[in-house]
Amino acid sequence: MTMQTVGRPTRPDAVSEAAAPVPGTGAKGLLQDEPLIFELGGWDKTGVDFAEDIGADDLSDLAGLVRAEPLALPGLSEPETLRHYVRLSQKNHAIDLALYPLGSCTMKHNPRLNEKMARLAGFIDIHPLQPVSTVQGALALMDQLAHWLKTLTGMPAVALSPKAGAHGELCGLLAIRAAHEARGDARKTVLVPTSAHGTNPATAAEAGYAVREIAQTADGRVDLSDLAAKLGPDVAAVMVTNPNTCGLFERDVLEIARLTHEAGAYFYCDGANFNAIVGRVRPGDLGVDAMHINLHKTFSTPHGGGGPGAGPVVLSAALAPYAPKPWVVGGGEGALRLLEEAQDEAVGALGRMCAFHGQMGMYVRALSYMLSHGADGLRQVAEDAVLNANYIKARMAGVMTAAFPDGPCMHEALFDDAWLEGTGVTTLDFAKAMIDVGFHPMTMYFPLVVHGAMLIEPTETESRRELDRFCDALLELAAAARAGEADRFRAAPFFAPLRRLDETLAARKPRLRWTAEA
Repeated sequence: MTMQTVGRPTRPDAVSEAAAPVPGTGAKGLLQDEPLIFELGGWDKTGVDFAEDIGADDLSDLAGLVRAEPLALPGLSEPETLRHYVRLSQKNHAIDLALYPLGSCTMKHNPRLNEKMARLAGFIDIHPLQPVSTVQGALALMDQLAHWLKTLTGMPAVALSPKAGAHGELCGLLAIRAAHEARGDARKTVLVPTSAHGTNPATAAEAGYAVREIAQTADGRVDLSDLAAKLGPDVAAVMVTNPNTCGLFERDVLEIARLTHEAGAYFYCDGANFNAIVGRVRPGDLGVDAMHINLHKTFSTPHGGGGPGAGPVVLSAALAPYAPKPWVVGGGEGALRLLEEAQDEAVGALGRMCAFHGQMGMYVRALSYMLSHGADGLRQVAEDAVLNANYIKARMAGVMTAAFPDGPCMHEALFDDAWLEGTGVTTLDFAKAMIDVGFHPMTMYFPLVVHGAMLIEPTETESRRELDRFCDALLELAAAARAGEADRFRAAPFFAPLRRLDETLAARKPRLRWTAEA
């Protein structure tokens, strides 16, 4: 991976001796230069003291388990270890540091109340192989979570076991395939709009379907005439994201559902953007047959790196019989259990999507979020998310060019790169320069239907003050780009632990394993 490490880098027009890193440390001020833990040395020591007089008799119970060779891990003291990881933590942006504007990702604040609930002993310490009688509280929580997911979506069934959004997509499509095959109708094609998430066509292909693209209208929505022309007896499903990845509500969604069902196909809705409509619109009322829900996006469970993910799938009455097993049901004397046995030939047709419901922490956090907000609060979540996105769109109007300027957006504001024409600055350059002013870049070059796309999603958890701080930074950068300061952008970031990577080489030849130099 090609990279240039720096301590306290500066812009080309502001290089000075005072700005250089301190010799020997690679650091300047609070910008730390920290090597890998393997490069810190200490291979011949340990942070733990052992009695020197341990003899063979003391190890008799460990016969055959004593390590013959060193573990080949660096040995650090407790303060060395603590400081190492704190310094590493300062190299990354985080939602606890500032707004995280990644469009289509819904990087909202995770309330600490949810974290406290997830760490209750009855949830954090359980194991999937425990006797069912000892996990009744966990099963009750899952049952209540399922109830609220069905209530909020207007759908009669939900599968909790899928581990993530794409896994949920696979679950929904497998249920659709099972439903078609149960009536002897083995269809082979799935229709997907051009503005869909990339996982949609990938999941359809993984499920064994051929994928055909649906065109988009000039205002960023599904082209109904193209959809109608491509629907036919071989189409198993239509996969639509609503609100879509252009940040727009599919206003013809009822007609999309009608045309799809009229052709004998099922309507799959990508629920990644459910945060924009939760509490206001029930997808079941729109004719949706299956929809996955990203708990980390809508219900504030950790987004990435927070343990097993969760992508529950809600199903219509037509698909409910084909939900994967197991699911929570009432047992004798009020007890709950996970049903494994099929009640008839259709139920549980998919078997298991995974070995266990292992994402208990995600369930607890999501239900805690629901209960702390209530129905009115969840409605406000959607309203505030849409309000914040439109505030950014309005503040940047006349400076950055909105991809779809007519009318309001939903939960995210989408800009193209037309306003950068003639500046010598690209979308990538502008995004890298955002790092220098303390913000994570927005989503770049997505959706693909917009040239040089810049997709910004502030979420509902940002205050007006923080939105203004973010917009002020964008306006300052935009003014610099238009003033001809292209060098500031082309080599950015300057004020980051690492300078700009060769992203093509990093993707094609990543160094994923540390090896000692000869």
